[in-house]
Amino acid sequence: MQLPSIQKVLLSTVLAGLVSGCAVQPEHHWKEDQTYHLTVLHTNDHHGRFWQNKYGEYGMAARKTLVDDIRQEVASEGGSVLLFSGGDINTGVPESDLQDAEPDFKGMSIIGYDAMALGNHEFDNPLSVLLKQEKWANFPLLSANIYDKKTGKRLFRPYKIFEKQGIRIAVIGLTTEDTAKIGNPEYISQIEFRDPKKEAKKVIDNLEKNEHPDLIFAVTHMGHYANGKFGINAPGDVSLARSLDYGQLDMIVGGHSQDPVCMEGPNVINHRFKPGDACKPDFQNGTYIVQAHEWGKYVGRADYEFRNGDLKMVSYALVPVNLKKKVKVNGKKKRVLIQSEIPQDPALLNFLKPYQDKGQEQLGEKIASVKGRLEGDRHIVRFHQTNLGHLIAKAQQEKAKADFGIMNSGGVRDSIDSGDVTYKDVLKVQPFANQLTYVDMSGAEVLQYLNVVATKPVDSGAYAQFSGISMTVSADGVSGVMIGGKPLQPEKTYRFSIPSFNAAGGDGYPKITQHAGFVNTGFVDADVLKEYLQNHSPLNSQAYKPDGAIVYK
Repeated sequence: MQLPSIQKVLLSTVLAGLVSGCAVQPEHHWKEDQTYHLTVLHTNDHHGRFWQNKYGEYGMAARKTLVDDIRQEVASEGGSVLLFSGGDINTGVPESDLQDAEPDFKGMSIIGYDAMALGNHEFDNPLSVLLKQEKWANFPLLSANIYDKKTGKRLFRPYKIFEKQGIRIAVIGLTTEDTAKIGNPEYISQIEFRDPKKEAKKVIDNLEKNEHPDLIFAVTHMGHYANGKFGINAPGDVSLARSLDYGQLDMIVGGHSQDPVCMEGPNVINHRFKPGDACKPDFQNGTYIVQAHEWGKYVGRADYEFRNGDLKMVSYALVPVNLKKKVKVNGKKKRVLIQSEIPQDPALLNFLKPYQDKGQEQLGEKIASVKGRLEGDRHIVRFHQTNLGHLIAKAQQEKAKADFGIMNSGGVRDSIDSGDVTYKDVLKVQPFANQLTYVDMSGAEVLQYLNVVATKPVDSGAYAQFSGISMTVSADGVSGVMIGGKPLQPEKTYRFSIPSFNAAGGDGYPKITQHAGFVNTGFVDADVLKEYLQNHSPLNSQAYKPDGAIVYK
């Protein structure tokens, strides 16, 4: 017997409702009306700091002691712990850089990290190095928005599922789109960094359909920008949280901007935060957002209660790892611990020491001496012409026998203090092993190039440092260009030096590697700087003080 059409519709509706009901009501393994305790620990932007600094601050051995103590405390109360990293394990300390961050990834494995986001500095080396680091790690390196251009497939695992006390937790990894701009073009030309907001939505939809997690976290390397004001940077964690439905992400563990994310109020960051102060994380669109500054200076600790499917943060802190402050004792300044000293874990310390000794052996030799500080602090060199920026550009200019030199401020990673200078100091300033290149261009071409490069905004690694050239820079471009003390001539040929990173299009500079006058010298930037310092030692920092040759309007 054939059913009337109205009965068909009703039956179809009932069946669809039954199927739909089964799909959206998966079995969960936690008990109704029972409160579960979950603690999330996190660090970010490690940058090679596996060893404590010269003042005895931070270091992975002390971090392990702290993490073990917290794990023991939480376990005694019946709770569970997850430990995450917001990425950027690579680049920053020569002892680590020279060993491809082997002590750092293996140290993280010993500490017991559960997952990390891939940061942009994970791509400072050839992809083969990152794949080697992935094998050193006994935890997943996550990123849902990194794709192989040829295959169109993801290069890394997009998420991992954890089961804690019957609570099913999905953790998604995401990486800043800016990696395509600030990463080394030589190593990422075949990699696509897609919009992490769109990729997050795709992964979350897939998780909700197929994995049915109780909680969804994200480990990201995108940056925290208060109230979503990301400026010239790619959108960060606040934009990510706002792009999704309310509460689709329960928590974002971030990195990249290297901030202690502590809020004074809604969308207002606490710029007065000091180690040991109380810290209130950001909360956007139903999502907690955290970040623990940099280098393992803190371990972020978020304590949650989970009950009947709902997650509530009950406390949050940035726990200092042997950080110190200066105080006056008998009229003299002395560094004292802000909180009780955290002992270094003996087993991890013994594991890391051979790596430290091997690096120290290569790096501790004096190469020069300097009178006065050469300024490379990122909060200065990315805003102003500095003596160190000028010195590096000059060293490269002279090595290339060029008319002038250009150095991106993002390639200046540290200052050089007054006194003896070692190879380690040089590698801290220039850790990326970029090569010195130069190009011969007509004056007309040079003017076009400068109109792009010299007008790059402050507060970015693209902001350029110069040597051997003077000009006025405005929003409309450059004017009054003088090279070697003489006005720029459109028909004359000029040579300028530039790091290979920028020559290949890094930082949004015009790509010039195909220009007929382009030459890659093969000299590594740190070795060029080392040679210059050796040949001109002792140096006086005042001799490299910016003289007003670059005027910004």
